[in-house]
Amino acid sequence: MNFLEERILKDGIVKEGNVLKVDSFLNHQIDVELMDMMGAEFKKRFYGKKITKILTIEASGIGIACITARYFHVPVVFAKKTQTVVQDDDKYSAEVESFTHKCMNHVFVSKKYITADDHILIIDDFLAHGQAALGLIEIIKKAGATLEGIGIAIEKGFQDGGKALREKGIQLESLAIVDYMDSSTGKIVFRN
Repeated sequence: MNFLEERILKDGIVKEGNVLKVDSFLNHQIDVELMDMMGAEFKKRFYGKKITKILTIEASGIGIACITARYFHVPVVFAKKTQTVVQDDDKYSAEVESFTHKCMNHVFVSKKYITADDHILIIDDFLAHGQAALGLIEIIKKAGATLEGIGIAIEKGFQDGGKALREKGIQLESLAIVDYMDSSTGKIVFRN
């Protein structure tokens, strides 16, 4: 069992509807030392890849992406969900369905932050059906950039996102893959 799986068992809460609540250490309150271990692990798993940027989606993936970017010495770009008056209209966009929030988001990245010369590593907190990852991949393709891989903190292995991405030949590295959760007992089973 790895460090993230241990922390999930210690502090994660299984909720109805296949929701794993990890807000005490990952996506509301952040354990920075745990994040640092995750960033180091992503650096090991994608060692030798030519990474020029890390791409994530707001908001929960930003913390993990920033720590990981320190190990690669590259900037982080995050797809925004809301337009502000200071942003220009020259952007790449995609529609992304949120499993947790049960809604569609129109996400975008300014064209000046991703170019055809970029080699992108996607980093995010969760992978369920893969909609966020597919939206970010669409943005990368529109920019003519190269996808080098996807790093996920927690993958719900009993849902189809990871399988679909791996079938596309994408290097997908998940630090913890949950194969089974039961909200009535709180039981969590990880993939070996």
